[in-house]
Amino acid sequence: MKKILPVIGTILLAACGHKEEPAKKAVTPAPAISVQVAKVAAADWAVAREVVGTVRARNTASVSSRIMAYVREVRASQGDTVRAGQVLITLDSKDLDTAQRQAHEAQREAQSAEAEVESAIRAAKAQRDLTQVTFDRMKGLFEKKSISNQEFDEAQAKLRLAQANVEMAEAKRKQLDARIAQAREQVQIAGIQQAYTQITAPFAGVVSEKRVEPGNLATPGAPLLLIEQTGSYRLEAPLDESLLPTVKRGAAVEVRLEALDRTVRATVSEIVPSIDAATRTVTVKLDLPGVANLRSGMSGRAGFGAGSERVVLVPVSAIRTDGSLQLVFVVDGGIARTRMVTLGERRGDTVRVLSGLNEGEEVVSPIPSDLRDGARAEVRR
Repeated sequence: MKKILPVIGTILLAACGHKEEPAKKAVTPAPAISVQVAKVAAADWAVAREVVGTVRARNTASVSSRIMAYVREVRASQGDTVRAGQVLITLDSKDLDTAQRQAHEAQREAQSAEAEVESAIRAAKAQRDLTQVTFDRMKGLFEKKSISNQEFDEAQAKLRLAQANVEMAEAKRKQLDARIAQAREQVQIAGIQQAYTQITAPFAGVVSEKRVEPGNLATPGAPLLLIEQTGSYRLEAPLDESLLPTVKRGAAVEVRLEALDRTVRATVSEIVPSIDAATRTVTVKLDLPGVANLRSGMSGRAGFGAGSERVVLVPVSAIRTDGSLQLVFVVDGGIARTRMVTLGERRGDTVRVLSGLNEGEEVVSPIPSDLRDGARAEVRR
């Protein structure tokens, strides 16, 4: 008995020290989030074929010389903005100055001979008139047999000579008039050539290329500067020949200008009739609206219609972005569940779904900010 008592005492002490644990409180579930849903719809989606083109100036001028002369001064550099009529290049004019002086001297010399020729014409006519009077008198005497045949022939010869002198004087006048006209023309030509030594801008624009330096010999027709008219640009894009039936002049086309991060509406202004045999493409030119900082050489992406296809669409408000993932919420048995989707092009308030949803399903739209995967959701109809 002595060995059993301590054990029983220990058991009793342990029993007396044990306290009953309080009952756990029941967990109250979170209230359901009220949501609205939108049905996943299928629709005909216009498909666009995107092509990359290059921005070009609608009006480009190649500035060249009309005469052969050395370049004395170049007043414009590549990238400079110039105004219409601004002097861009000055040519050496020493030879032209000499030619102009010689032309003026020839004109003055010719004009100075006018008085002498006029005087000679008046004298010849006076002599002719006197000879005519003498001949008339001699003719009357000859008819009366008062003078001999020889005397009459001499009077007739003198009249003819006087008339010839008048004609010769008038011919010299015509020759002088021709010399004066030629001298005047030479003066005009010299003045025009002198003006050609000042090469000006044909219109307001930007110097896109410079091919001349002072001291170079400028020859007629050789490009010295290239100028692009500002504020007037177009996109030139190679279009696949299969899309030609869908493109018409005057059609509106959206163009994405990546460098400016802008999308503009362009108009098809020209379709080049010839097709490139190597690429099977045709060049289409689209007039661009006025856009600040637009420059020749920039790239642009133009979207041309290529028919339509049946696609699945959802509202943009039904999409939540989580990092690189794009999610939608569907309600299944009163519980919100996330579903990953792959999206395509967005147009307006709708976006194309490439995968993850089927037509007829319902997605939460708009998505409440506190909606999470697994949350209770109550659909409001």
